[in-house]
Amino acid sequence: MYNFFAYISRMKYIDRWSLMRSTVTENIQEHSHMVAVLAHALGVIRRDVFGEDCDPNACAAAALFHDATEIFTGDLPTPIKYYNPAILEAYRQVESVAADKLLGMLPEEMQGAYAPLLHGEGEKEHRLVKAADKLAAYIKCMEEVEAGNGEFSQAAQETLAALERMELPEVGYFLKHFGAAFGLTLDELK
Repeated sequence: MYNFFAYISRMKYIDRWSLMRSTVTENIQEHSHMVAVLAHALGVIRRDVFGEDCDPNACAAAALFHDATEIFTGDLPTPIKYYNPAILEAYRQVESVAADKLLGMLPEEMQGAYAPLLHGEGEKEHRLVKAADKLAAYIKCMEEVEAGNGEFSQAAQETLAALERMELPEVGYFLKHFGAAFGLTLDELK
């Protein structure tokens, strides 16, 4: 018996934003779904709008598993993870060990398909997944601010600045064409 998918299903028990007071809680399973949707969209934009080679489906698959190691590590808050390079490097090593542990829970003949997903390999997809991850965080921040939660105001500004520093035209296109809609009410979305 292999435990891989049983562990993956437990992503719903790992909460995000643990240091922040949220109006709506979010777990890494919900987050990973949104990151997959956004990574796919960024891949489509790269391929169909900018005419560059990209596989949106590979972006979506990579995004689905981008936080899977947090089943073992938990969601380390960004201010802690990026406090200094030593902490970040140690955390990356822990993530690698966790990815290997998850891979060991698959039959050997399936491990090759999941290794790049769990280890974040594939440079083309990796950059877009990172951007989609930040974009999902920015959307979450904006939703919280729209709900009157000032706790997320600074995080929204910092996350938007981080997105801009990525200098990915796909992100700019997405924000220009789809970003404002996230601030609309249900009635306004009609």
